[in-house]
Amino acid sequence: MNTEEFLKYMNSGLSVDGNSEVHKYMHKLAQEAMKITAELNSSYHEPKEVCRLFSKLTGQEVDSSFALFPPFYTDCGKNIIVGKNVFINSGCRFQDQGGIRIGDGTLIGHNVVLTTLNHNFEPELRSSMNPAPIIIGNNVWIGASVTVVPGVTIGDNAIIAAGAVVTKDVEANTIVGGVPAKVIRSI
Repeated sequence: MNTEEFLKYMNSGLSVDGNSEVHKYMHKLAQEAMKITAELNSSYHEPKEVCRLFSKLTGQEVDSSFALFPPFYTDCGKNIIVGKNVFINSGCRFQDQGGIRIGDGTLIGHNVVLTTLNHNFEPELRSSMNPAPIIIGNNVWIGASVTVVPGVTIGDNAIIAAGAVVTKDVEANTIVGGVPAKVIRSI
């Protein structure tokens, strides 16, 4: 298996059985991601170097307008796509095997967690995982300590209040907050 085959499988939404070829490749990518994030997080880097390291992590060139304040953590990296003028603040954790797409102009606050994998509910199948992407539109503002669960789409211009747990899609031009997140008002 190679990275292209892995991403095609993960983006298909099919279940990943524990100890399968896909699962083993997932662990291989995790080792690579840990090396790159250790380098990213170990000392100060000029913004251009942060872009270079993040590009290496994702396997895709990020725009020079991208900014990130380390530390940053991921256990894959290869299924993250970021647009232009994206800012990711410190302490964020992205579990991106199921795919994370971040639109232009998006701001992501401190300690945000984006998760794209769920385990099966049945105990005998618990080691299997179900990927589902997180899609974040343009000009979204995600406040500090937000958690977004697998399969959620956040519409353009939405604001997610600090500390929210987003379990359902968020419409464009709305503010949501709470646990679970609910609409507070329209923008």
